[in-house]
Amino acid sequence: MQYHLNGFKPGNYQVSDKARKPYPNPEIVDLPEQVDVLIVGTGPAGLTMARQMSEFDDITTCIVDMAPGPLLFGRADGISCRTIEIMEAFNSSEMVVKETYQLKQNTFWEPDTENPNNIKRTEKISDARAGLSEFTHGIVNQARLHELLIDGMRNTVTHLEPHYSRELVDLVIDEDLTQDLAAYPITATFKRIDEAGNGKLETIKARYAVGCDGGRSRVRKSLGINMQGDSANKAWGVMDILLNTDFPDIRVKSFIQSKDHGAVMTIPREGGYLCRFYVELDHIDKDKRASDVKLTEKDLVAKAQKIFHPYKLDVKEVAWWSIYEVGQRIAERFDNRPLGSSEDIIPRAFVAGDACHTHSPKGGWGLNTSLPDTFNLGWKLASVLQGKCDSKLLHTYETERRKVAQQLIDADRELSKLVATRPAAGENTDQARVDTAKIEAFMKRQSGFVSGASIEYYPSYLCTGQENQALATGFNIGQRFHSVEAQRTADGRIQHLGHLVKADGRWRLFVFGGEQKPTDTSSEVFKLIDYLAKDNTSPVVKYTPSGADIDSVIDTYAIFQQEDLSMHDLPEYLWPAKGKYGLHDYEKVFQKSAKHDPYSLRGINTEKGCVVVVRPDQHVATILPLSAHHELAQFFDHFMIEPE
Repeated sequence: MQYHLNGFKPGNYQVSDKARKPYPNPEIVDLPEQVDVLIVGTGPAGLTMARQMSEFDDITTCIVDMAPGPLLFGRADGISCRTIEIMEAFNSSEMVVKETYQLKQNTFWEPDTENPNNIKRTEKISDARAGLSEFTHGIVNQARLHELLIDGMRNTVTHLEPHYSRELVDLVIDEDLTQDLAAYPITATFKRIDEAGNGKLETIKARYAVGCDGGRSRVRKSLGINMQGDSANKAWGVMDILLNTDFPDIRVKSFIQSKDHGAVMTIPREGGYLCRFYVELDHIDKDKRASDVKLTEKDLVAKAQKIFHPYKLDVKEVAWWSIYEVGQRIAERFDNRPLGSSEDIIPRAFVAGDACHTHSPKGGWGLNTSLPDTFNLGWKLASVLQGKCDSKLLHTYETERRKVAQQLIDADRELSKLVATRPAAGENTDQARVDTAKIEAFMKRQSGFVSGASIEYYPSYLCTGQENQALATGFNIGQRFHSVEAQRTADGRIQHLGHLVKADGRWRLFVFGGEQKPTDTSSEVFKLIDYLAKDNTSPVVKYTPSGADIDSVIDTYAIFQQEDLSMHDLPEYLWPAKGKYGLHDYEKVFQKSAKHDPYSLRGINTEKGCVVVVRPDQHVATILPLSAHHELAQFFDHFMIEPE
């Protein structure tokens, strides 16, 4: 798809350039007086949280922002493989894939040894993230991702819409009520900042609050949470531009290092014409901020032109630009509980995204770490609100995501030093310049983290069974379920198994049969399916409410090695009757084929088979032998609550 030929136009890329218009600011309606979940901030973390909550008609949610309306342009641009996998869970990946510019190559440029005032390409390589997912790392306007999430919210049963033009004045938690799950201990006060609102104050009572309101988060400050880490002392300029140039790699992600003028990182944008430039600027004094750097977009263009010598940059339009500082900081805690609190204390307010970790945007880590923050928290909060899980589940948000944030901070600190050709304050000038080969090596080493594919949660009751990892070596416990294709038995369709894990709060059991036929009553897989369907200790039987569909809490899929199976010869649990008419679901059984063999691709033990338990956020929770009925029951018994 191509767009922006005659100038940058924000809005829906499915609308032609001539007809596309910016999203209008929505009509302002009063805030609700009481909600289950209050979300502050409509960035990627806030909208992902809201999108998840919108799936549940028994949970009331309100999302509020200071902006007058939806984001139009600028900010983040990179969409990692893992982020697109999450969008697939929201049934929105097709549009992301269609509209993004897919990054396939990287180039590196350094001063020409024969003529150091000129730059010369030293290497052109394939992107290190290729093959880590069925999706490709892409580039698209953050505003477009926001629109897809908002459209998804709007089209759910709750019809959730953001509230704009509100400034958070105060957020107070009544500590006497925090341990009562039915109570509304949070009181948030907002001020209307639109002209018609005339400073009107509005108050919301909430059972839980999630602060997704950026690096200067008022929610975080209201909770008394401190940020730890390095203060910013390095400035970079960023701009999205439409240009003509004789630079040969303008449509390839490139890192360019000049002799005397610093460095530029270029990223081709969606639509075929737009490009993003990150331009290295001088260091900032320790008592200054990026807003104190008195430069304009013309200064950024002039600096880039010097770095690109001898190539010409004829900039026709600057669609968006900004100056930011490089600093790495992380919140001391991710919820309202005091440090060192026991598991008995129920958290009622959380921070996510830039509100709890700040860093440079060059690695594309901001959006792609913020969005998974609330994808992790969303299902947990919903499960507790719905009475499906013990409230201790909420503690695992901080445990799991703070580790990831710290890894991000460490990686960003290393990358920021590598790409800076000018020393930051206090650094040794002689050691400032680096070889671009070191940047290439860093990106290869961090490819799994950058893509999100290798993000792994520590062993816990939600990530256990490491002793059984050999049964499925390609499904790493703690990492996301690495999708693989299989052939659906009922109709022969080739289906990505990972795309079955939707963001609906349900757990998934992927049962991989062993060498015995599943119709053989002596086989372990037949016994397991019989146990799941009929035994009173089965987590499916135990935790499915009376009268609900059998897969409403724990959804089972079976994959077999045999290629001559008939659905009606299999236990009815694998093609259950559902809904008000009792219609049978024929989309739960798969088999390997000559071209699509998940057993070999994901290292499944063909003799024994196994069960892979996948969490609602698509991460592998545990792997068990087919015969481990008791252990499977114990896993869910640790945190789930029987319906009354």
